[in-house]
Amino acid sequence: MASSTTPGTPAATPGTPAVLRAMNDRAALDLLVLHGPLTRTRIGELTGLSKPTTSQLLARLETAGLVRSSGSESGRPGPKALLYEVDPSAAHVAALSVGHTGISAVVADVTGRVVGRGRVEADAVAEDIRNRTAQLVHEAVEAALAEAGLRADRLHHTVIGTPGALDPVSGELRYAPHLPGWHSRTLLAELTEEIGTPVRIENDVNLAALAEQYQGAAQDHDDFVLAWVDRGVGAAIVLGGTLLRGATGGAGEIGYMPLPGAPLARGGEGATAGDDGGGGLQSLVSVPAVRALAGDAPLAEALTVPAVLDETARRLATGIAAVVAVVDPELVVLSGQVAEAGGEELRTRVEAELTGLALPRPLLRISELEGDPILVGALHIALEQARDAVFDTS
Repeated sequence: MASSTTPGTPAATPGTPAVLRAMNDRAALDLLVLHGPLTRTRIGELTGLSKPTTSQLLARLETAGLVRSSGSESGRPGPKALLYEVDPSAAHVAALSVGHTGISAVVADVTGRVVGRGRVEADAVAEDIRNRTAQLVHEAVEAALAEAGLRADRLHHTVIGTPGALDPVSGELRYAPHLPGWHSRTLLAELTEEIGTPVRIENDVNLAALAEQYQGAAQDHDDFVLAWVDRGVGAAIVLGGTLLRGATGGAGEIGYMPLPGAPLARGGEGATAGDDGGGGLQSLVSVPAVRALAGDAPLAEALTVPAVLDETARRLATGIAAVVAVVDPELVVLSGQVAEAGGEELRTRVEAELTGLALPRPLLRISELEGDPILVGALHIALEQARDAVFDTS
C-alpha cells in the first residue's frame, strides 16, 4: 500500500511521554516565575492538567530541586492549600554594565530577585586597562557574590553590557574605540575562564531597549526606537518585535551619524584610546555637548535654561527625524542622562520640532525605568539563558 505522505515531507512524530512531561514541567515553572507562589489547583487550572498529573509534576520538580512549598494559602474558608514556588537557589546569574568610570555588577537568583551588587571603579582609558579587563570584571562579580553570600560556582550565566558591539565574524568589539581594554579577540574566552560561566557581551543600548520592551515604555509596541542620549549617543531599533543588529552589529550607532552643524565623526577603526567619535550627532547632543551650551554647567542645571532646552531639542529632533524617515517606528523612547535630566520639558520640545521635520510622526516617550536599564536588560537575558538550561527536565 502506497504511503499517503507527500514525497519529501517528513512524517509527523507523536510526542513521547518524556517530551510531554518536560513541556508540562516548563509550562508550570514559567507560570510560577510569572505569578509567584500558586496552589496545586491553580497550577492545574492554568496548565489544563488533571489533579493527579499536576501532583506528579510538582513531586517531580521538588525532587529535582526546582520547586519548593512556601506555606499555605490564607484568607479562604476550608482546609488551607499548600503554595508552591520556584526554588530561588536553583540557579543564579550575573549581569554587568561597563562604563567610562567603572563596572557595575548584580547577581540575581533564578526568580529574578537581585541578591547582591558590586562595583569596581576603573578609568576605561587607563594605560594598564588593556591587560586588566577580565580581572576587573571578575572583581565586580566577586563583590556582588560576596554581598549575596554566594560562592562563584553558584553562578550559571553572565551577561555584560558595553558600548559598541561584538562583530559576529571576528568576535572583536567595534564602535567603541574609547574602551581599549575590550578589543581583544580572545576577551570572551578570557572572561569565561575568569568568571567560570558562559559569558555573553551585548551592546548596552540594545540591552536598554530590551528593558523597555520587557517592563518599560515599549511593552505594547513591536516597532520602536530607543534613543540613548548620555555621555555616548546611540539607538536600538526593534522591528516586528526583533532587534535589528546589522551585518557587523552596528545598527543604531547614530552617534556617528553626520548632521548639519556637526563635524564628521572620525572614530571607529584606527581611533585612539579615549576617542569615542568626536563628531556627528554625538557631538551635538551628548552630555558634554549639552553642558557646553550652558557654559559647562552641571547637566541638570543646564537643562533648566529654556534656550538650552530649545537648542538641545532642535538638535535631537533632527537626528531622530533621520531615523524615523528610514525605519518608521510606532514609538521613540528617549533614555539616558540627557533625557532623564530634561524630562517632560525636553520631550515636548522634541515633539514640537519633529512635527515640522518628520512624517510619519511616532509617539515620543521618556523612559521611566528605575535603576540602570542596561543592567535590567542584561539581567533579563541572563535569566532567560539560565532558565532554558535548568528548567529543561527532558
